[in-house]
Amino acid sequence: MTRAPTPADVREAAARLAGTTTRTPVLHAPALDPHTAGHVLLKCENLQRTGSFKFRGACNAVARLDDDDHARGVIAFSSGNHALAVAPAAAAAGTTALLVMPSDAPPAKHAAVRRLGAEVVTFDRYTDDRFAITASLAAERGLTVIPPYDHPDVIAGAGTTTTEFLDQAGDLDVLVFPLGGGGQLAGATLGLADHKTRLVGVETAVGDKNRRSLDAGERVRIPVPHTIADGVTGEVPGELTFPLIQRRVDDVLVVDDDEIRAAMRLLFEEVKLVVEPSGALAVAALLAGPIHAPGARVGVVLSGGNITLDRLHHLLN
Repeated sequence: MTRAPTPADVREAAARLAGTTTRTPVLHAPALDPHTAGHVLLKCENLQRTGSFKFRGACNAVARLDDDDHARGVIAFSSGNHALAVAPAAAAAGTTALLVMPSDAPPAKHAAVRRLGAEVVTFDRYTDDRFAITASLAAERGLTVIPPYDHPDVIAGAGTTTTEFLDQAGDLDVLVFPLGGGGQLAGATLGLADHKTRLVGVETAVGDKNRRSLDAGERVRIPVPHTIADGVTGEVPGELTFPLIQRRVDDVLVVDDDEIRAAMRLLFEEVKLVVEPSGALAVAALLAGPIHAPGARVGVVLSGGNITLDRLHHLLN
C-alpha cells in the first residue's frame, strides 16, 4: 500500500499551494443556526478555483511529480470535479491530462474539461470498471495516475481546506464534511491532529459505503448508487482514506435526495450561494436534524458548486 499521509504533509501542502489555490471565504449562516442550536460557519469551497475543493489535491499532487512524470503526462478518473481540477493543474505544470469520466456526468463538466485542453474518455459508471480502464490506459500510454482521493498528496492537499478554515474561524467544536471517497474528510483528520473538534462526515443514504465499512470494521463495496449527488457515487472507500476516517471521525450520517434538494434551496434562497448536490450534503444533515450542538461553533464545508442553471432549476422544481 502507498504510504499514509501525515499532518506534516498537510502543512507542506499548505505552503506549496499558497498563491495557487483560492483562500475561500467563511460565512456565518444565521438561517442554519436554529437547526443545530449553535453558531454555523460555512467554508465556501464552491468558490474555489474550478468550483470545488478538488483543486487543492490535484494541484498538490501534480506539483509533487518529477520531470519524467511531467514529460509523460497524467491520467485521472473522475465524475467531474477532480477532472476539472486535474486539467488546469496539468496545463499549468506544462504536462498533458487524460480524464476518464462517466458518460452520464453533467455535460457541462465534460465540456469544461475539454475546454481546459484535456482529453476525455468516457465509461458507464454502472457497468464499467473505472479502476481497470484507468490502469489499462495508464500502462498503454505511460501516464501517471492521480486518483481523486486515494493518494497521499491528494489527501494532504484536500486537508488544507481544514487548516485554512481553522486559521480563518478559530477553533470549532464540530466540523461537518460531505463524504464520498473520503479524501477531504481523511485530510481533515490530519489537519485536526492537535484539536478536539468533533468530526462528522455525511454521505447519501443509497451510497453509504463509509458507514457500512465502519460498522463492518473493514472496507465494504456497494453497488454504484443512483443519486442526484453525482460527485459521491463511488462504490468503495479508499485504501488510504478509510483507516484515517476509522481512527478519527466521530460519526457518519446519511441524507436522501429530497434532503439534499432542501439544502440546495436554502443555500440559494437564504445564503445566496449556488452549491451542487454533492457539495450540499453537510447542510442537508443539519436540516435533517441529527447534529444538535447547543452553543457550539459548527463548521460546515460546502465542497463544490459545479452545476448549471438548467440543472439547478430542474432539481429544485
